[in-house]
Amino acid sequence: MGRILLMAEHENRILVVDDEERIRRLLKMYLEKEGYEIDEAEDGETALHKATSEDYGLILLDVMLPGIDGIEVCTRLRQAKSTPVLMLTAKGEEINRVQGFEVGADDYVVKPFSPREVIYRVKAILRRSSETAYLSKENNSSNNIVFPHLLIEHDAHRVTANGEEISLTPKEYELLHYLAISPDKVFSREDLLKDVWNYEFFGDLRTVDTHVKRLREKLNRVSPEAASMITTVWGVGYKLEVPK
Repeated sequence: MGRILLMAEHENRILVVDDEERIRRLLKMYLEKEGYEIDEAEDGETALHKATSEDYGLILLDVMLPGIDGIEVCTRLRQAKSTPVLMLTAKGEEINRVQGFEVGADDYVVKPFSPREVIYRVKAILRRSSETAYLSKENNSSNNIVFPHLLIEHDAHRVTANGEEISLTPKEYELLHYLAISPDKVFSREDLLKDVWNYEFFGDLRTVDTHVKRLREKLNRVSPEAASMITTVWGVGYKLEVPK
């Protein structure tokens, strides 16, 4: 029972990173009303130290920070952990949103934001990342997806390639699983945005491209064969191609 409570506390902790105290207070107030435990950081170095030395269910990370910016924080964090990251970007900073996805962010919210939108996206990310928090490893055989060089254990949200486990962010895992449950079927970027992200990204189709790129890179480190299964269909989208 103690172990389960510990896991629940971990999933409930959110690190809010922003150099503006007003924004941190606003987010803290709304998130605490939803029952989350909030920790704060006002600069990149403090955020990186906390994010790598402690466990959080989610990190709300501003892009523009003094010292190390949010992009660099996320880049370094991804070298050590797969903690979900929801980035905060200023209106019109499209390049920062794209960079955020390239370095492993799971989602973004544009300032000025609605607290309701932040809560919605926080809950959506945490729901996806904690779906299997209480499942035992022994209870996953029925939902396994098995390919040559690639195994997806859905109940455990675990991916192994050539026998080696791959550390994926929640969104990277969702994308891979979505492609894998319909092998050889081609999905347009619009389809993937709608079905994997669950809402429109206002035409920012590069979101899909950057996630596919990161997914391939992670797989390729241990299994070029598994990475090559994620195939680009030029002018259309992507598919997971089963080796013949």
